Amino acid sequence: MDISIVVPLLNEEESLQELHDWIAKVMQSNRFSYELLFIDDGSDDASWNKIEALSKANPSVKGIRFQHNYGKSQALNAAFKEASGDVVITMDADLQDSPDEIPELFQMIQDEGFDLVSGWKKKRYDSKIRKNLPSKLFNAAARKTSGLELHDFNCGLKAYKNKVVKNVDVYGEMHRYIPVLAKNAGFNNIGEKVVIHQARKYGSTKFGIDRFIHGFLDLITINFLTKFGKRPMHLFGLLGTIVFIVGLLSALIIGVSKLVKLYQHEPTILITNNPWFYIALTSMILGSQLFLAGFLGELILRSKRKSKRYSISEKINLQ
Repeated sequence: MDISIVVPLLNEEESLQELHDWIAKVMQSNRFSYELLFIDDGSDDASWNKIEALSKANPSVKGIRFQHNYGKSQALNAAFKEASGDVVITMDADLQDSPDEIPELFQMIQDEGFDLVSGWKKKRYDSKIRKNLPSKLFNAAARKTSGLELHDFNCGLKAYKNKVVKNVDVYGEMHRYIPVLAKNAGFNNIGEKVVIHQARKYGSTKFGIDRFIHGFLDLITINFLTKFGKRPMHLFGLLGTIVFIVGLLSALIIGVSKLVKLYQHEPTILITNNPWFYIALTSMILGSQLFLAGFLGELILRSKRKSKRYSISEKINLQ
């Protein structure tokens, strides 16, 4: 199969028929073999009924329905497990991503050898205050911390080699950082393509200020995991050792100073009355805890097992 098209959605019943017809037209005109995989992330409208109807008319349409809303990352994770096309293309269901971009994205993966191609909505039709400005700040921070020179990390229109989606674990709200996850997994040939952005035709945006905040928190998380996720002892163990040694040396200095003064019959105070004693003691305790945190992190990494992070209610045309 040439292409798997992955469309996560939440309450997009009005746009599904038009999106399906548009994608089918592009696939047929380019003679691609394809599957169109809709992931209903707990919609409470008639989205799933629409997907069922589309699948009866077109066997290439497949669907996954979540028990309730788990988020876009979980939807992509479930779809990536099922995708069987040589190239996997993701797009949003709100018709703001154009299916006409698919042939060129496919060509960039198949012929030009990219592992991943990320869309760049250079000209946007979103609210400048609500989405454009936060998006620019977010992307600038992502470029700075990840080292990837992409203009639009959060663009839903992306293309991947199949082996890329099989080797990245998308969780939480990490769908914004799939290029970073791919880079960390060893897929370094990452490109970018300017894509058409269209004004929303149906429904309302799911974007809110909370997602902007979550995006930056996730950026901090992935930056930390990139550097220390595989070796937590390198951070916590090192910090713990340094803090413990500082505390130990301070305690030794206090003790030796006390003994010297006693030997020389100079006036002195109880060690427990010296505030530096408590600073030294706290440093030793904190250092031990940091070291222990690193050690436990290493044990967890060695014994962790992947757990299911979502519950699927129904599937269409999938095993």
